[in-house]
Amino acid sequence: MNLYYSLLDALLLISAGVLLRHSWYRSRYFLQMFQQHGYKQGEFSDWLVRHLHTRMILAEHYLFLIIITALMVLMSERVTMSVATLVVSMFMLFWFSGVSRFRPEQDKKPLVFTPRMTRLAAVHGLLVLIMVLVVVDLAYTGQLTGTPLAIRTSSLSPVAADPWFLSFGLILIDLSIPLYLKLAAWLLKPVENRIQEGFKRQARSRLAQMPDLKVIAITGSYGKTSTKMLLDALLRERYHVCSTPGSYNTPMGICKVINNDLEPSHQILILEMGARYEGNILELCRIARPDVSVITNVGKAHLESFGSEEAIAREKGTLAREVSHGGLLVLNADDPAVDSMAELNPDARVVRAGVERGDLRADEISYSGEGTRFSMITRGSSGEERTPISMKLLGLHNVQNFLMAAAVARSLGIRPATIALAASRVEPVEHRLELKRRNGLTIIDDAFNSNPEGARNAVEILAGFQSGRRVIITPGMVELGELQEEENRKFGERIADAGLDLVVLVGRRQTAPILEGIRSRGRETRVEVVDSLFEANELVQRETSEGDVVLYENDLPDTYNE
Repeated sequence: MNLYYSLLDALLLISAGVLLRHSWYRSRYFLQMFQQHGYKQGEFSDWLVRHLHTRMILAEHYLFLIIITALMVLMSERVTMSVATLVVSMFMLFWFSGVSRFRPEQDKKPLVFTPRMTRLAAVHGLLVLIMVLVVVDLAYTGQLTGTPLAIRTSSLSPVAADPWFLSFGLILIDLSIPLYLKLAAWLLKPVENRIQEGFKRQARSRLAQMPDLKVIAITGSYGKTSTKMLLDALLRERYHVCSTPGSYNTPMGICKVINNDLEPSHQILILEMGARYEGNILELCRIARPDVSVITNVGKAHLESFGSEEAIAREKGTLAREVSHGGLLVLNADDPAVDSMAELNPDARVVRAGVERGDLRADEISYSGEGTRFSMITRGSSGEERTPISMKLLGLHNVQNFLMAAAVARSLGIRPATIALAASRVEPVEHRLELKRRNGLTIIDDAFNSNPEGARNAVEILAGFQSGRRVIITPGMVELGELQEEENRKFGERIADAGLDLVVLVGRRQTAPILEGIRSRGRETRVEVVDSLFEANELVQRETSEGDVVLYENDLPDTYNE
């Protein structure tokens, strides 16, 4: 019998190991989600509430706790510890061996172990480890915690541990993984605040040592990164430029560039300034006050966190107020909310740029598989000057972005002919209406952070292609607050009106408003709804042929996976 009980003990240990493996994968997954929410407790908590029964508390948690509790209460006197060990082990092996929903193989934005994430993971892991040790100790000997006897039905039990207590304790730890993560973040908050303030002081000190450096800041609901990229290309024709890479638009992202990448030889620093809450822009300007402020637009991006477009306009207007005395303020003349921001800073020099109106305008706009062509009209003291522009970027909003960049370049002495030459060399930003060729197909990759205006422009561009069938793949738009359903329904109407040949919607729940909008138009539009981007790609491979055009409009982050 000793061998039998030894096997039972081994089975219980293996089952506990399987459950701890499940907890490890859950820990990694929730660390990833916390990082994708910018380490913000409030946003992470909101996400947990939205995914309460799909990610935080799983069906197997409920079932295990209910069944084991029932067995303990109703049959504790009839079930021996040996039988309990078998029952508990089988449930743990059956329900918690699978970790596919927490595996990272198909993550779009994987977990990155930055110094901050490493600190957070270490404290989180320590908290979980302490709780695991306490549960294991109480279930086996109780010596570590000072308990004379383990919490068991009988000290004479033939098995080494109390299976009821061990399983219950480990299940509760597994269930509470997100709570331990939040506790770890709370414990580390004073440390992180101190570290961040140190980086900010270092950045301000470095800028103070470069009084001749011209700081250009760009903000807006969308178009910031594209405008920054265009401006960087135009100014490099004459100046030594340092600019934030990708979407580095947070305090720590900006500090990292200033502290690590900015050199004494740089003449211009271009900063993208993002905002999810009121006060974010002011925080960034306290690090680097701009000599030139560029405001692209006011839209519905991050409406969920701001609450209203008025709040978004107030926040973007901070960049107009914070531009240095006598500095340059470049405004989108086509956006009334932005155009009126000239009144926020009477001391600033104002230049307006817009497709329809402003000191810089555009007309004769056309699109093709090669990109966009138009005429840039520049208003000067001697009248208007026309300059033909050809660039690889697609979309009316990219024409607007270019005009904003050209307005800054002109104010810094770059001639129109030089601007046109630089424009022809600009490559598209990755995943922002990026033209690609794949197996005879023309791919329009607009997968990065779609918004209502950008999505509308992308559909109009796709509709403008005359050769081959036109296909769109989209999961819709997010982070639009109460307007999200309405905007996705309008997006569906726009898709239907464009007369596309195939619409592939990714995510049945998320895209329901889009499908409703398409159906409301009463057109014969072929629509396929799939559960993942991978299924969408397989469908398109089967359904398309050489010469067709496929638009990828938005790709939701891992935090929105259904």
